[in-house]
Amino acid sequence: MTSDPKPGTLKLKPGAAKKSASGPFAERRAPVRPPGPARAQSVSASAPKPPRERPPALSGERPSLPGSGRQRAHPAEAQRPSDAGNRSTPARSSAPRAPQAPARLAEPRRSDLARVGNVRGEVRLNKRMAELGLCSRREADEWIARGWVLVNGEPAVMGMPVAPDANVEVLPQARHQQAGQVTILLHKPMGYVSGQPEDGHEAAATLIGAPSQWRGDARHPAEGRRFAPEHTRGLAPCGRLDIDSVGLLVLSQDGRIARQLIGENSGIEKEYLVRVHWAPNGPHGSGVVTQNVQAAFPPEQLARLRHGLSLDDQPLKPAQVDWMNPEQLRFVLIEGKKRQIRRMCEQVGLHVVGLKRIRIGNVVLGNLPVGQWRYLGAEEGF
Repeated sequence: MTSDPKPGTLKLKPGAAKKSASGPFAERRAPVRPPGPARAQSVSASAPKPPRERPPALSGERPSLPGSGRQRAHPAEAQRPSDAGNRSTPARSSAPRAPQAPARLAEPRRSDLARVGNVRGEVRLNKRMAELGLCSRREADEWIARGWVLVNGEPAVMGMPVAPDANVEVLPQARHQQAGQVTILLHKPMGYVSGQPEDGHEAAATLIGAPSQWRGDARHPAEGRRFAPEHTRGLAPCGRLDIDSVGLLVLSQDGRIARQLIGENSGIEKEYLVRVHWAPNGPHGSGVVTQNVQAAFPPEQLARLRHGLSLDDQPLKPAQVDWMNPEQLRFVLIEGKKRQIRRMCEQVGLHVVGLKRIRIGNVVLGNLPVGQWRYLGAEEGF
């Protein structure tokens, strides 16, 4: 009696292993690889190394996820034939990936070109409008947002670059708004700051109101203009005046006035009366002269005040400096650095005890009382 073969035992006929799987339902069998170093296959040195193919996932097997440490084969390697026997069925290959474009490097900033321009000299529209004297940059942005600016006949866009020969037009709505802007002349008292409040001191703009408007000078009438609260909106000082100085301070809603007075290329004169003491060893040192300072002050130091001093490592522009009386000097400057006159006097042994600005360009302080203000007249200009 013939016994049945044990379970799990497969009998093969001689020569069956030499048959090739040519039928469509032929069973495929993964090659048996010995463990350890015996897996190495003998290939010629010139033959390309084939990619390692992953066998198809079995039921219940968890697929690999990206980033699991398993490297993917290059698309070109996926198309190479497998050397796991000369099978008639072609090996599975994945579709080649499109090559990725290299990352673009950030272009270096060119200091010789405009920020948004190019070799044609284009600049931002708001800067161009300020250069043309049409308005300030802030006003330009507001007008552009409202559609009141045309460039070569087309509505302008915020931040757009324009060429030097571009035709920039401003609609009548902008002109009408600009005509309603005011410029105010204030006689600033001591103890007020020109700009924003600081160190517990109030801003000079807080003095602007109906009670402090001056109507006493017949040469500069109010022209029927009454104070309105909207006249303080956007009112900015056009130049500084120290907290311990008094005199003429200009505040304006018109950006053209601000650019004219404090712009980079402004050449408007500012005139000051300065009362001084001769203090070669400091205001609290020995040898302080308070009377007839002109007689004690060396003439060569007066020449240095006119030209030859520097502040913040920058030479100062020439100034007009003369004696008005034995204790008072007259300064005429065309620049306005912080505490410039006081720092100039310290370098030549003078101590400033009083400073008053009496003129800016063609506009004078006149008889305007301390703490009061008036509108800039239509016939006046700096």
